[in-house]
Amino acid sequence: MGETTRGRRVGAYGVCLDDGRILMCRTPEGVLQLPGGAVRQGEHPVDAVTRALAEETGLTVAVTGLREAVTDVVREPDRETHNDRLLFDVRITGGELPGRVEWVSAEQAEAVPLQAVEGPPPPPHTVQRFGAYGLVTDASGWVLLTRIAPGYPGAGEWHLPGGGTDFGESPTAGLLRELAEEADQRGRIAGLLGLSSGHNPAAVGPEGYPIDWHVVRVHYRVMVDDPTPPRVTEGAGGSTAEAAWFSPQELDDLRLTRTAKTVISEHLRQ
Repeated sequence: MGETTRGRRVGAYGVCLDDGRILMCRTPEGVLQLPGGAVRQGEHPVDAVTRALAEETGLTVAVTGLREAVTDVVREPDRETHNDRLLFDVRITGGELPGRVEWVSAEQAEAVPLQAVEGPPPPPHTVQRFGAYGLVTDASGWVLLTRIAPGYPGAGEWHLPGGGTDFGESPTAGLLRELAEEADQRGRIAGLLGLSSGHNPAAVGPEGYPIDWHVVRVHYRVMVDDPTPPRVTEGAGGSTAEAAWFSPQELDDLRLTRTAKTVISEHLRQ
């Protein structure tokens, strides 16, 4: 038997509802599937889902929110593909339903098997990374942040706890694992906040050479019910230099990453 190869894909899909029914596409082989597809290198997932729906259905849609982020692994005889699927709520703003698009019941939709996210393999020195990050607080409103270690993009800045998910790992499981590794805290997921996308075509990290780096981040609200003094438990050479709790009043004096600043502004200071 040959060696099994592993790959990862990020996909964006539209969930369009009408009176309990959901919009689905039928492939040339007659298979029903949720409209959407692969997120291209550097492409924001919101742009990806609107593009994919236009290509597959001829419909124009507006994204109204992120419904869910799910993970599955499609196994073939010589390949395993980890799929991170972003499900967006969308509404139709234009176009007409073609024959290959139809409304089906929720029961029919639940029975539809997931297909692998189709897309070309990334070229050398190109990375598309899927990660989960948390706006982590305790019952008193203190915020947990992690400082990026030297040698990594954004070194010295304070960031949301979290990081890339492992193969086969869900976003929520990955986030709670990262929280334990980066700060030695036990958290619980309290809600889905949204997502962000970042693209640096020449990011230089510990590898020492430029990488076309695209990261898709899902943001969650996380509660720590029994906070303790943070400490980094991951091995030496990791991307986290330290972790600390901050009062809301202290946040303005910190060098925050753009993502941390945006998430805190949108969800903590409402």
